[in-house]
Amino acid sequence: MEQTEGSSTQAPPASPAGWIDPRGQRLAAAITSVVLAVALVLQNPWVLLFQVVVFAITVLVGPARGPYGLLYRRLVRPRISAPEELEDPRPPRFAQAVGLVFAVVGFVGFTADLGLVGPIATACAFLAAMLNAVIGFCLGCELYLLGRRLLPSRA
Repeated sequence: MEQTEGSSTQAPPASPAGWIDPRGQRLAAAITSVVLAVALVLQNPWVLLFQVVVFAITVLVGPARGPYGLLYRRLVRPRISAPEELEDPRPPRFAQAVGLVFAVVGFVGFTADLGLVGPIATACAFLAAMLNAVIGFCLGCELYLLGRRLLPSRA
């Protein structure tokens, strides 16, 4: 099995069970981009709170079982060909956690009227999601892989 760019450099588990279709992650990033853009343009913390909840659920249950992952699996995946490659779910899950942090900071910034904190944090999350949606570059995934290279491994 080949690994996608941004997937873990470690060998896949003996069974590819749990590995995910990277196209689902791009769809999730596209939907996330739209939600974050709406929150940013409207300066609406409640739209942003919706995305906070989506991020939190996805971090807890994993990318394939998160809200946008389920949407992909049920509505899109049955209508397209099988993926050529699968990817390790750990980097995308970490990326969702990073998105969650930025979205929470944005939500707090908007609701506590902290000036530019809300818009800047939301814009950062939007830009990262847009990079993934448009060109397939997952910034959070790359941070995960950088951390794996820099931090000592627990053997």
